Formats: sequence, C-alpha cells, structure tokens
Amino acid sequence: MTRRLSGALAAALLATVTTVTPPATASAQEQADYSGIVALSNCSGSIVATSGANSGDPALVLSNGHCLEDGFPAPGEVIVNQPSTRSFTLLSPDGESELGTVSATKLVYATMTGTDVSLYQLDRSYAQITESYGVSARTLADDRTSAGTAIDILSGYWKRSYSCSVDGFVHELREADWVWRDSIRYTSDCKTIGGTSGSPIIDRATGEVVGVNNTGNSSGEECTMNNPCEVDENGEITVRKGINYGQQTHQIDECITRGSAIDLALPECELPEPAALLTGSA
Repeated sequence: MTRRLSGALAAALLATVTTVTPPATASAQEQADYSGIVALSNCSGSIVATSGANSGDPALVLSNGHCLEDGFPAPGEVIVNQPSTRSFTLLSPDGESELGTVSATKLVYATMTGTDVSLYQLDRSYAQITESYGVSARTLADDRTSAGTAIDILSGYWKRSYSCSVDGFVHELREADWVWRDSIRYTSDCKTIGGTSGSPIIDRATGEVVGVNNTGNSSGEECTMNNPCEVDENGEITVRKGINYGQQTHQIDECITRGSAIDLALPECELPEPAALLTGSA
C-alpha cells in the first residue's frame, strides 16, 4: 500500500519498501485544482460531499482505511462511528500553500475489507469551510466510472498531481491478507508513490471523485505487501509490476444520510458491515 509509515508499524508491515524521496513537481500541477484536497500525517485525502448533502452538514474527509493513525484494520474488520480528533491540512486551490487545519470529531467509517476507505466527520460544516477558506468540497460521483475515463489523482501529502486514464477493473485485488473488489486499474502514466494513499481519483471531465488511490505493485512479487495481484473470476492470477490501483467510491453515496451520518442498513448501501451487524449480535 502506498502510504508512509514510521516506527514499529513500518518495520512490521513495510520492511521491504524502498525509502521514498519527494518527487519533482509534476508538469500538470499548474493546471490541477487542489480545492478540497488535504494532507494527513502519513497520507493524502479530500473533503467530499454526496450529491444530496446540505451546506450545513458536517464536512467529510475521504482517505484510505490503511491510512488510520493507529494502524491497519484487520481483514474482516469494519469500524463505524469511532471518536477521533485527527487533524488535516487544507491546501490552497493552486496546491502551493496551506490554508489551515481542520479537525475531525469522529471516524465515521473505515475498512480494508472489500474496499480500502476511511471517512472522517469534521467539526465544521461545508458552509463554514467555504466561508473560512474559500474552497468547496469535492462531489462524490454516485455512478461507477468506466474504462478509458481521463482521471487526475491529487496528492495533498506531496502537493502534486498524476494524470492518466482508467485502464480497466479488477475482479479481486489481493495484497497480503487483504482482498478488494472491483478495483480501478490505472494506465502506466499514474506512477503513484508512498504518501499518495488516500488521494482522490477525479474524473477530469466532471470534477467528481470516482475513487480513492490505494496501492501499486512495486517489485513484481505476487500478492504480497506492496505487490498486489489481480485475480479474475476463474481464480487466475496476474501480476503487473509498476501498475497502480484505486478503489471505487460510488457506493458511499448510498450509505450517507442527513447530517453526514452513515447508515449501513439502507437498502442500496453496499459497503461492508461490522460482523456484529451481520450476525445480529449486540
């Protein structure tokens, strides 16, 4: 997974990763719009809103499940409505400076099962963020993206952009003990690196968020940490060294209710549920 870690967790999970150095400024950065893009301590993210959100609703920050401050969720683990005081650095629209810091009140949702996503609820509404910083949230697309779509991946951590297209989709993407479904595969121009985890995948034509960047095969190994493999419907495994991937986010739209709350019991919601909800236990 393309995040940056330190200390014991890095030693345990990413011992084979080559040290990442800051990349040169991307040539496309001058054209990229970083409105709503944030930097985490170890990853990237974005302020997002569903198409039906109200301006007075608490704002949401989208990132990866593996970008949580206290480690990776275990396979099968789903976290819902956990208190959080995490802070995020909000970038200026040109991506060259920092506008300020916004803070979470809770982790609304996080998992690395089936997808790799985290959603934080902030202590400010969408309207308050616009009033204070002059930027708006990114709208989450409510439909699945398609192959050939031109996309931009905007990293708040590195303050740089990547531009390519959706190459296709992966039935199952496996990395170590985690499995993700219907993952987005990029064409080779999007060479995302550590720190770009959690960056929004943005449809260049609509400006909507269609996914969240999360991993790539760095050394050609098969299904190991930092070397995800593709598994098709027949169980055939394909390894694509140097190719990177993201997770779909259109499912989120059907799970968010008024007040930026999550309701996994909604009929159209397809996000994974905690085991307690699936079994009906308390």
